[in-house]
Amino acid sequence: MDLKTASALRRLRLISTPEAVSFLLLLVCSVLKRTTEFNAVPVMGAVHGALFVLYVIFWLDAWNRAKWPLGRAALYFVLSVLPGGGFYADRLLRREAEASVIAARARAERAKQAERPRTGAVDA
Repeated sequence: MDLKTASALRRLRLISTPEAVSFLLLLVCSVLKRTTEFNAVPVMGAVHGALFVLYVIFWLDAWNRAKWPLGRAALYFVLSVLPGGGFYADRLLRREAEASVIAARARAERAKQAERPRTGAVDA
């Protein structure tokens, strides 16, 4: 995975949790608006809307750079519109990033071993 792809995935991961929190807060504010005199829906709606737009922009960038199949890209989008789905998206993206780091280290180790001069002697 190149640096730009890793950065795109990291941005998506970093925005997924705040987007999920803002969605849950918006739902709480909606309930409070109907049950009390408290009305924070306009403010939370704007905050959540901005975070959702950022999520979609970062999702499109990550999809383009990571070359996800349609199913995986759709999964990350659906998670953005589910309450709490951003938390699960964060976990999936973290696992994906960790797996790519492990794969990159394994490739580097294989390349390093391939560069070692081969001699007929046996290492003890």
